[in-house]
Amino acid sequence: MSDEEYEEEVEEEAEAEAEPVTPAAAKEDDKPDFVKRKEQKHSELDEQLQGYINEWRKQKQREEDELKALKERQIKRRGLREQQEQALTAKKKREEQERQKVIADGKKKEAEEKRKKVEEAEKLRQLILKGEQEKRRRLDDDRKKRAQEEQMKRLREAESRKALGGPKGYGSGAAPGQEGAAEALTKTKEQLAEEKAICLSIRIKPMDIDSLSKDALKRTADQLWNKLVTLETERYDLEERQRRQDYDLKELKERQKMQLRQKALKLGLNPEALTGKYPPKIRLASKFERRVDTRSYEERKSLFEGGYGKIMHETNDKNWQERMDEWKKRPKSRLPKWFGERPGKKKGDPATPEEEVHAEAEEETHYQPEPEPEPEEEEAEEAAVEEEEEEEEEEEEEEE
Repeated sequence: MSDEEYEEEVEEEAEAEAEPVTPAAAKEDDKPDFVKRKEQKHSELDEQLQGYINEWRKQKQREEDELKALKERQIKRRGLREQQEQALTAKKKREEQERQKVIADGKKKEAEEKRKKVEEAEKLRQLILKGEQEKRRRLDDDRKKRAQEEQMKRLREAESRKALGGPKGYGSGAAPGQEGAAEALTKTKEQLAEEKAICLSIRIKPMDIDSLSKDALKRTADQLWNKLVTLETERYDLEERQRRQDYDLKELKERQKMQLRQKALKLGLNPEALTGKYPPKIRLASKFERRVDTRSYEERKSLFEGGYGKIMHETNDKNWQERMDEWKKRPKSRLPKWFGERPGKKKGDPATPEEEVHAEAEEETHYQPEPEPEPEEEEAEEAAVEEEEEEEEEEEEEEE
């Protein structure tokens, strides 16, 4: 034993002597060794468990701190992502606005170019129309002048002959043809409405109402009203004229249909044969000779009667008649009894009378086969059968 160990034992003994001995300590000292070992083991387990608990608490605290730091980083990252999304949305919005602006500028430019083209075309058309109107007016003036000269000449001739009168001539101008009709048919309603608005803006000149006085304004309003009344009157007259012409055309078409129906009936055709879009088909009797078929319906129907079906029908009737005749010629004798019971007797039927039994026995004993018919009789029977078949065929033909 070393000096240090010896000193420790001495100190422990001194402390034990200095400590007062309590009843609990006395009891513990009195405890057996296995109890002491058990308590010592429990205390060691408690200390070990306490160490585990402390370690678990430290680990949980570290996890909570990490989770808290992770949540803070997540919140920061979410805010940064929102800022980035807002910036990206604003950028896309600016790009879309710029794109829409470019498209709108292009459409506006295209519409302006289109409007300029339409205006140029309308101005050109107005010039052409004005030239045509001027030319027509000159032609009308020349025609009227010639008509007046002709009329004056006729009047002078009439005065010379002491007669008055003479036909008056009236000039008529041809309406100008519509230009670009084929092109107008291919345009949409929106394009036509747009061109109409442009043409109306060119044709209808704006009025300077501010510079007009009250009387001048009233006169202008009266002129416009009179012009409007005149145009509405002309439109009404034209609509009524068109309605009357449509009714007349409809009536003429109905008359034409009636005449065509009468003509078809006279020709022996269907009443609606000549009223269709195409003429009626010509029915030919032979497609090789190209002869017109003049036969009636019954005559054409008779062409499909007879043939193999009729031959088969006649053959079957003949066979049936022959077998029927053979069956009628069979011997009509009763069948003999078999083991004392007549054939065909059912259970429960009444017994055969004795007279019938004796008659059957006599027939069985005195049965003689019928003599064969002579050849002449057979020929007569065949002739009778043939006559009956001919009569039946005639009756069937009459029924058909």
